[in-house]
Amino acid sequence: MANTSGQVVLITGASSGIGEALAREFARRGAALVLAARRTDRLDRLVAELTAGGARAVAVRCDVTVDGEPERAAAAARERFGRLDVVVANAGFGVVGPFALLTLDDYRRQFETNVFGVLRTLKATLADVRRTRGRIAVIGSVSGHIATPGSSPYAMSKFAVRALAEALGHELARSGVSVTLVSPGYVASEIRREHQPTGCRRHAGEHRMRRVILPADTSRLCVERS
Repeated sequence: MANTSGQVVLITGASSGIGEALAREFARRGAALVLAARRTDRLDRLVAELTAGGARAVAVRCDVTVDGEPERAAAAARERFGRLDVVVANAGFGVVGPFALLTLDDYRRQFETNVFGVLRTLKATLADVRRTRGRIAVIGSVSGHIATPGSSPYAMSKFAVRALAEALGHELARSGVSVTLVSPGYVASEIRREHQPTGCRRHAGEHRMRRVILPADTSRLCVERS
């Protein structure tokens, strides 16, 4: 089991779903938290909940599709806590629908968050985790291992971050930084409730795994294996 007591953890996409559950799990294990997301109202409520329970946490508005914003989140970690030990690249969403109905812009939008958002996050924090010989966790998906009909944008993005995590794991091993890819199945979250292309919204509810995983289950697995 990973020992995160006293460590500083940055989580992107922390306002809901897996990110929110991860924040609670890391707090329970004694970590200091930098919680990053676009929806600051939700972040503020989560920080208030965690600090009321004795955790150290700070909220930072961060849109991973915007150059420079992940750097601001990393800077907040250094300014508030003096270091950064663990980075969880979690921010993402899912575009679903039949290929014939999707546009190139739908695919670009998917990659901007799920792939380039991860790249921005890791570029912004790599020097920090190298200094602390820390850990990187990339939240992928079972869709990064097997694609299903109607999931091509999302699956392509998760195949891409799977490749990134595997390559980085080898590249960073000598510097003492570990890289963990977490590939959950279908998690009960808001991942497909927003940003669906016109004409594809009815398909957003059709892609369901028979076993639905709760965010808290995924968060415990991520913390234990990172």
